[in-house]
Amino acid sequence: MAVLVLAEHDNTTLAPATRHTVTAAVQLASGPVHVLVAGLAAAAVADSAARVAGVEKVLLADAAAYEHGLAEPLAELIVSLAENYDAILAAATTFGKNVLPRVAALIDVAQVSDVIAIVSADTFVRPIYAGNALATVQSKDKRKVLTIRGTAFAAAGEGGTAVIEKIAAAADPARSQFVGHEVTRSQRPDLTAARVVVSGGRGLGSKENFQMMETLADALGAAVGASRAAVDAGYAPNDAQVGQTGKIVAPELYIAIGISGAIQHLAGMKDSKVIVAINKDEDAPIFQIADYSLVGDLFVELPKLCALLADR
Repeated sequence: MAVLVLAEHDNTTLAPATRHTVTAAVQLASGPVHVLVAGLAAAAVADSAARVAGVEKVLLADAAAYEHGLAEPLAELIVSLAENYDAILAAATTFGKNVLPRVAALIDVAQVSDVIAIVSADTFVRPIYAGNALATVQSKDKRKVLTIRGTAFAAAGEGGTAVIEKIAAAADPARSQFVGHEVTRSQRPDLTAARVVVSGGRGLGSKENFQMMETLADALGAAVGASRAAVDAGYAPNDAQVGQTGKIVAPELYIAIGISGAIQHLAGMKDSKVIVAINKDEDAPIFQIADYSLVGDLFVELPKLCALLADR
């Protein structure tokens, strides 16, 4: 069983999510695992992918149409390669969720999304009902199209010696065009890759109060997340949202402050190794999954915590 993994990157750096996807691909494959790097001047990304353990070959498609990761030209490229593979995988990130459904539609198969376990070559486990239940799904399609939840698979390490093969670009359907993008610069770790995440909720009450999360994050070298309620209220930017409709995280330490623990939020962080929760409502759902719980006023407890960390 040959597997193709779509690499996620910025034309310079291979995204960590791709390494997690490669681990899933190795578990699935009974044959070679290839990685597709499609971009512009992305040779450095191909070199990185070639060093990932478990990868046999890297396909490098270098063309202007792939510079910005537009889904339509990428889908056409993958479809042109699909005959050579039994399965096509990508990370269950915004990027992967944008490209692979188009691929599945074009080759007329049913995509299996958010895979968290490989049972066999045609059977997979994925969460449903916001993670409250797990579905075991068997795909009868000749070609499998899967998005992989990275938090469920370890990142593939270094040590690979894959061959890099340059391939021609596919015809660009020209159904979309790149207009521009705005990049948020931060000295903090990436939310989905951070070892420690501190998240604030609606209980913080205002955007000004949410700055306390920044103070705590500085003390812990952490990334800052937020519940959807906090984002909707304007306390935090959209890219900080953790949850079913936000980012899925599984850090070593997750600190939830002023977050009640709605099912949608829990779906995005309940796989964290250690969960700490501070909330004044002793019946808050977050306490049901927290390893350490503190019932109290966050405006009293959070400054105490920050002061203790500062003293250390």
